[in-house]
Amino acid sequence: MTAGEPRSDKGAVDRSEGFGERLLGVLLDRAHEMPPHLIAPLVVEVVGRVGGRDVSVLLQDYEQLMLVPLPGRLLTVGEPAPIDGSPAGTAFRSGTPVEVPQADGVRMYLPLLGGSDQVGVLALTLDTVVDDDRRLLHRLAGLVAHMLVIKNGYTDQFFRTRRREPMSVAAEIQWSLLPPLSMSTPQVAVAGILEPAYEVAGDSFDYALNGDILHVVTVDAMGHGLDAATMATVAIGAYRHARRTDVGLSGIYAFMDRAIAQQFGPEHFVTAQMMRLNVATGHLQWVNAGHPAPLLIRDRQVVRQLHSPTTLPVGFGGDEPQLSEQTLQVGDRVLCFTDGLIEEHDVGGEQFGEEQLIAWVNRIEHAEEGAQAVVRALSRTLIRERGGITSDDATLFLIEWRGGAADHLATLE
Repeated sequence: MTAGEPRSDKGAVDRSEGFGERLLGVLLDRAHEMPPHLIAPLVVEVVGRVGGRDVSVLLQDYEQLMLVPLPGRLLTVGEPAPIDGSPAGTAFRSGTPVEVPQADGVRMYLPLLGGSDQVGVLALTLDTVVDDDRRLLHRLAGLVAHMLVIKNGYTDQFFRTRRREPMSVAAEIQWSLLPPLSMSTPQVAVAGILEPAYEVAGDSFDYALNGDILHVVTVDAMGHGLDAATMATVAIGAYRHARRTDVGLSGIYAFMDRAIAQQFGPEHFVTAQMMRLNVATGHLQWVNAGHPAPLLIRDRQVVRQLHSPTTLPVGFGGDEPQLSEQTLQVGDRVLCFTDGLIEEHDVGGEQFGEEQLIAWVNRIEHAEEGAQAVVRALSRTLIRERGGITSDDATLFLIEWRGGAADHLATLE
């Protein structure tokens, strides 16, 4: 074969465009310039090519209680569906499609997963469902979820749909600051929740998976309202800046401490807990700057509290903090929480306390699967057990070390 002559074996690979590729390709090709409000009619048209109808896009509300229909041209907009106790909610919680036979066909509920974050559910009706439909619609739902996540930064449409109550300015700031509420990989899963969703101010969390290292922080800024939200914003910004310069936990603490002290003065502070988990080995390190001790959960049971030396909250100029360490076992979970969760008083006037928290964690761990389902159920249960009282912000953040490997996801075999 001479130079420049085409290889004779190229024809051995079939590169022709099939029916499914054409449909998904239309979405992918147009996504770059697609205005957010035109996603809905295009999705309806693509579903129609498969024989589907009555298309609804349901988004998780901020309290993580309901799946709320997204309004849009050609979309079917009905009543919100509860995450607990509905077919749409089952698909959302499990991350797997649900099919409900009806008189006019089969109603399908497909989870919308943006990465591994649970965005909502795509619902549609088909006359009949075969495996080719299931495969194509599963991939369609994945592409729709990614489009919703990407376009969310360009519009208020999805935010307004998810917001079912008036939201304070402080809460608006906090929600704009948060990373996705959940992440799941073969090695690690995380899930977090803030309450009260529409009034939260000083509580926040952040995480990042950089190579084999999972970085996590939970913060609780003193005070309430905009002042607390502003302090939390500076604390998270300082944390991210220090984390991205690849310093250790002690260096991160020192940087956050200086940022809060310089910006707000010596009378203000933020409690914080910073963690680093090696997802390849299960080696956990943390610095506790004024938070309650995390809970170590093993075999669906709290086995102990991760007590450690506590340094001063950031902003008070504490000494270099002492690092605490724990080697996790595969399947271990670590639950971090702020004091608003345990210092609240229940219906009888008694402080809720850590003993009640541990008891409920044990019950819910046996009743729920998946990190996000556990966090959501725990938050709802604790609010109920406190009689709906939430006078302070509260954060729950759960880490599950799975000990798996992810390299197989980067190959086609």
